[in-house]
Amino acid sequence: MATYAFHLPRLPRLPLPAACLLACLGAGLGASLLAPAAARAQQIVLEPADTVLAGEALSIRVTGLKPGAEVQLRTQRLVREFTGAQRPYGATARFRAGPDGTLDLARDAPLPGGPYSGIDLRGLFWSMQPLPAEEGAAPAAQGLAPEQVQIELLPAVAPARAGAGAAAVPGAAPASASSPQPWARRVLTLQPALPQVQTQPVPGFPGAVYSRLPGAAVRPGLIILGGSEGGALIARNAPVYASRGYAVLALPYSSPAQWGANGPLPPELPELPIAFADLPVERLQTARDWLAAQPGVDAQRIGVLGTSKGAEFALLAAVRMPWIRSVVAVVPSDVVWEGWGEGVAPGTRSGFAWKGQALPFVPYKGFAEEFAGFATGAEVKIRRPQDAGRAAHPERVAPARIPVEDIAAPVMVIGGHDDQVWDSGGMAEAIRRARDAAGRETLALVYPEAGHFLGGSGWGPTTQYNAGPSKSGGTPVANARAQAEAFAHTLAFLQRTLGPLPRP
Repeated sequence: MATYAFHLPRLPRLPLPAACLLACLGAGLGASLLAPAAARAQQIVLEPADTVLAGEALSIRVTGLKPGAEVQLRTQRLVREFTGAQRPYGATARFRAGPDGTLDLARDAPLPGGPYSGIDLRGLFWSMQPLPAEEGAAPAAQGLAPEQVQIELLPAVAPARAGAGAAAVPGAAPASASSPQPWARRVLTLQPALPQVQTQPVPGFPGAVYSRLPGAAVRPGLIILGGSEGGALIARNAPVYASRGYAVLALPYSSPAQWGANGPLPPELPELPIAFADLPVERLQTARDWLAAQPGVDAQRIGVLGTSKGAEFALLAAVRMPWIRSVVAVVPSDVVWEGWGEGVAPGTRSGFAWKGQALPFVPYKGFAEEFAGFATGAEVKIRRPQDAGRAAHPERVAPARIPVEDIAAPVMVIGGHDDQVWDSGGMAEAIRRARDAAGRETLALVYPEAGHFLGGSGWGPTTQYNAGPSKSGGTPVANARAQAEAFAHTLAFLQRTLGPLPRP
């Protein structure tokens, strides 16, 4: 909801009856006309618009402040958590206006004591925490959609002292210390995708979807692969890349049993393999053939983007499939790992196969013991049995290594050294070294303090990634900044390696 500033012209002196009439009308015009001028003039300015694609350039400013005045900015939104449930999140920080009477999130750092520090345009977005129950109804009551963020400007409130409630900062407008009234409010819509993107199921590929912008323009193709969570979750990302101009096929390739609030759930896509074992790499060739046959798809310009186990899949395919023109491997592996899942004995099967032959793999060590933490409450770091298996079986590493130097296409890898799902930072660097030695084009983005969840635009909350027993690694700020940078570089890399996109 936008807040507008009203400016009344200087009125001539009125006779008493007219003055009384004006006073009565003033009550009907509402408090915005009678509030102090300082509160009326303040505005939250969103540029280029109130609605943008998440990850696009954005400016968030507050104008009309007194130079040097302290104020608060509060953000709230509904967030879809890992369980699929939506929950209200929010963040509040104090700022000091600049000498020009403005506050610019791309220029101004928050005052100490807030949810983040330093200059960070996205700070009030990634630092959001789940709201307490008594605060959490606000976004839902105002009918916010999950992609909408409510931004409010409030009077500054000093941090609470021991034994005392929060007190208004000297010079700030009077307000309730417990619930100050906002001076201005805007709703920013961070669209994950353009509304005109067309998405449809793909016959013969359970859970797969095909997304593209309407029209007859010929577009590069992109196949996207998710991780070991399996199911149709990867389908959510198809419209994201279709909005950037690609004809996108989101391809599920396994569907293990899920775990819900009340216990185990059946597989989402029972037609797909339940266990992550001996998954056929050639499935990607079948998907490519379908995509290449679609009207308006340039069959000579098809790339693959995979995340986590999907990155392992993408690199294995690119070694064997010369049609792949570009590869983006988000939190990748440089080797094939042991297969696992229902009905699979430990250490007996590979994660992937090629034309019916299991590929050499590196075994885990202590996999079941690590997963026991879900029952005992101990921390679960899936990286530990993988690191232990790699160290215990050095003779298995070389045969299982993915020969990435054989991939003719340009490759982009994104990893985090604090990844607790697997060592994506170290493995991304190993991929870069092997390709550099072979003179292959490679872009490696490796973040020392980031974890496993590096997909995204950097505008979503990252504070809960390690909240449960399963640890993915990274600090909230490092994960958010890595997401934002990697997303921008991914779009640029795909456009450069897959060629020009049709004009909007």
